[in-house]
Amino acid sequence: MDLMTRRETENQTNVQEFILLGFPGTWYFQMSLVVLFSVMYMLTILGNVSIIALVWIHPQFHTPMYFFLCNLSFLEIWFTTACVPKAIGVMLGTSQTLSFTVCLLQFFFFLSLGSTECFLLAVMAYDRYLAICNPLRYSSLMNSTIAVWLALISWLCGFLAISVLASLIARLSFCGPNIINHFVCDIDSWIALSCTDTSLIELAAFIISIVVVVVSCAITLVSYFYIISTILRIPSAQGQQKAFSTCSAHLTVVTIWYGSITFLYVKPSAQNSLDLNKTINIFSTVVTPILNPFIYTLRNKEVKEALAKMFSRRSNWM
Repeated sequence: MDLMTRRETENQTNVQEFILLGFPGTWYFQMSLVVLFSVMYMLTILGNVSIIALVWIHPQFHTPMYFFLCNLSFLEIWFTTACVPKAIGVMLGTSQTLSFTVCLLQFFFFLSLGSTECFLLAVMAYDRYLAICNPLRYSSLMNSTIAVWLALISWLCGFLAISVLASLIARLSFCGPNIINHFVCDIDSWIALSCTDTSLIELAAFIISIVVVVVSCAITLVSYFYIISTILRIPSAQGQQKAFSTCSAHLTVVTIWYGSITFLYVKPSAQNSLDLNKTINIFSTVVTPILNPFIYTLRNKEVKEALAKMFSRRSNWM
């Protein structure tokens, strides 16, 4: 039996390269997507770099809330960089082929950064809870040291969680076909193409998604339950509006982000429509990163005023 098993294994073709299918269609459709992805990628980089620069330059933004926002902006830059440039190359037909190692690395960084964003959004919700529900004790409960530690823990937990999943995927065998119906190396594609048993990976992916997505989402929901309850007890309408303005931008981002990733990853089986997953992934990997800086800018009076001053100074220099 051992000899037969060894011969069967030797006869199998071990796939070492994968081809990303991207978005099949006409040449005009492909070029339209290339232009759209390129513009949104540049706006994402510009918007998030602007937020980091704004917080760095203006001392009034040297607070835990804006420190977490800088972490989120920094993450969004690398999150979109992990998949969008490659997706553009796939649509142009210049870099559709990836080795197994490169594909695994893209998957690792892509999901690790996404998991880190879940933890960061939960930490930001907790920060807003402390600021609104415990304003007198906020400076002692959330100082710069605690903020750094919370951000560091978010990054570590995000990368450690996905390293477990990546190590399991590295043990899979792929015997063909090698075409990935996606613009990024995602877990559903790995499971669909593997010629070995994937039940352990599907179980691990489900457990990790519960820990990362559901737990962080629960922390966020509980925080906002207390935040809204506190805001509703404020006697004046002006006071309510001022308190809600400090967290409305974050609440908008949370709703968009958790809505898309819950559909994609919190499920017992990965055997869903890859075409549907690909469409939803566009929203989480391309649309959400570009929305974050604009949402935080347009819904935050302090940021809008600081940006207006910064651009007015530049126009005066010119």
